[in-house]
Amino acid sequence: MLSPQRALAAASRGAGDAMESGRPGPVQVVLVHKDQHSFELEEKALTSILLQDHIRDLDVVVVSVAGAFRKGKSFILDFMLRYLYSQKEGGHSSWLGDPEEPLTGFTWRGGSDPETTGIQIWSEVFTVEKPGGKKVAVVLMDTQGAFDSQSTVKDCATIFALSTMTSSVQIYNLSQNIQEDDLQQLQLFTEYGRLAMDEIFQKPFQTLMFLVRDWSFPYEYSYGLQGGMAFLDKRLQVKEHQHEEIQNVRNHIHSCFSDVTCFLLPHPGLQVATSPDFDGKLKDIAGDFKEQLETLIPYVLNPSKLMEKEINGSKVTCRGLLEYFKATAEANNLAAAASAKDVYYNNMEEVCGGEKPYLSPDILEEKHCEFRQLALDQFKKTKKMGGKDFSLRYQQELEEEIKELYENFCKHNGSKNVFSTFRTPAVLFTGIVALYIASGLTGFVGLEVVAQLFNCMVGLLLIALLTWGYIRYSGQYRELGGAIDSGAAYVLEQPEPKPGDLIEIFRPFYRHWAIYVGDGYVVHLAPPSEVSGAGADSIRSALTDKAFVRKDLLYDVAGSDKYQVNNKHDDKYSPLPPSKIIQRAEELVGQEVLYKLTSENCEHFVNELRYGVPRSDQVRDVIMAAGIAGVGLAAMGLIGVMFSRNKKQKQ
Repeated sequence: MLSPQRALAAASRGAGDAMESGRPGPVQVVLVHKDQHSFELEEKALTSILLQDHIRDLDVVVVSVAGAFRKGKSFILDFMLRYLYSQKEGGHSSWLGDPEEPLTGFTWRGGSDPETTGIQIWSEVFTVEKPGGKKVAVVLMDTQGAFDSQSTVKDCATIFALSTMTSSVQIYNLSQNIQEDDLQQLQLFTEYGRLAMDEIFQKPFQTLMFLVRDWSFPYEYSYGLQGGMAFLDKRLQVKEHQHEEIQNVRNHIHSCFSDVTCFLLPHPGLQVATSPDFDGKLKDIAGDFKEQLETLIPYVLNPSKLMEKEINGSKVTCRGLLEYFKATAEANNLAAAASAKDVYYNNMEEVCGGEKPYLSPDILEEKHCEFRQLALDQFKKTKKMGGKDFSLRYQQELEEEIKELYENFCKHNGSKNVFSTFRTPAVLFTGIVALYIASGLTGFVGLEVVAQLFNCMVGLLLIALLTWGYIRYSGQYRELGGAIDSGAAYVLEQPEPKPGDLIEIFRPFYRHWAIYVGDGYVVHLAPPSEVSGAGADSIRSALTDKAFVRKDLLYDVAGSDKYQVNNKHDDKYSPLPPSKIIQRAEELVGQEVLYKLTSENCEHFVNELRYGVPRSDQVRDVIMAAGIAGVGLAAMGLIGVMFSRNKKQKQ
């Protein structure tokens, strides 16, 4: 049988392909894309570790080590691995191992450049029996070092917060002392994590251990836990004469963690710090350091000391930890979506919110499209977990929320239009006058029945006008008032286009067609030379056999020309589902297609998308008109010939 150290060495040699080979090793569960400052949850790797049959339903203990880079975090974790493998083999008194045995496990090395990136966990989950017979699963977690040359403060905060949120014991690895900036960084990191959690009515995190490495003042505070606790009490003491900011840092730390401890660890020796060939052999490590390790590691991992991961007071199993990782990724995406939504809302507020004056609907739609794109860009560039596919759902939800906000802004902006207040009575009064005149004219020519009908309609409109005035004055029967307003609006306004609707644009001498795809955009067939908003250029499409499929704002395509929704063939053909119409249209955007005025023009294009039937009434009407004109000319010619022949015969 292999010794625990040799078993660990064999495992470490296969660490790079731990998941494929089945040998234990460090497995990346959170990837860091440093160029993009983004994070990705490796759900498949995490699932394969935490859902193993023998541990999936056990309560989990997660021990994590975090701190600045190149301060020996992985080095300490490898000694924890030695201890756990020793306990697994039955428990040896000399668990530190053979003095000639290199230190293996989580990858580490000397030097000044960082080694670990993102978050790794050891692929083997250890089963430990606590006093009383309860079995728990122990997971060791290694984290990327903070404050390297490629990571922003927010990157570091994200990694530290994630490891703190998912661990039951967080070891904060520090060098030489607990400086004030160490405490301030801890406050920043934990606050970042606390804000990502749904409920903070109790202390959100469990155990925090300050592990002070290379402690140089044993004559003031002795090595180990006792000296560390005395030193920590002094460092975290809140005094009256302290600045408010310093007091807040200390109060914050106490409010975030259920238990806070400190351990002072001596320097491991010059051979460890300066030799490029150091490989972790115990013979090269200082005796004081090994002595304190024999106290530190069992203190953290002793079965009687192990603390299960808890969320809101409930213990978490390995299966639950997997879901918690996913939920953390979800919270990360939700926060990014909320931030992007704020970008849209704040910009729209500046344009048309509050007491801002009334804005033209066309300008408002243009601003909406601009700020919507700004918000989506903000969401896409924000660091998120879970990858693009995971984030896509949250982007779609963001787009829906922005659409709802836009509708609310439109209503708010419309309420500022002074003339809109008089729209309903103006329509009703105009109708009364027109019907009264029509009644008089029909009565004058003797159509008494029609005149009486017009008089009845005048009476109904007059009643509607008086009712509307009473509702406005009293505030009662608001539903009825809304119905009257809607009727007046229907007379004045064309219906708003819906995704999949056909848009008919009235150009001089012809009609251009497009299909509405939502958010103010249309897809249409345009010649290569077309410029958005330049309607006359569409005439040039008749002179070329090629055209481009474009996606433009309806506002730009229509320009100064009028347009309307015209799904005129719905009674003849069944429209395709809107989602299918939009999908087909979006897939064609940017493509160059064949163009023929008589068989493949813009109207053929949109009808093909909506109904699956290429059809153009313009072409049919022109052909019919030309045919009628031709027949008329032929008839006139025949009549002329006959008249001329008759005249000759008389002569």
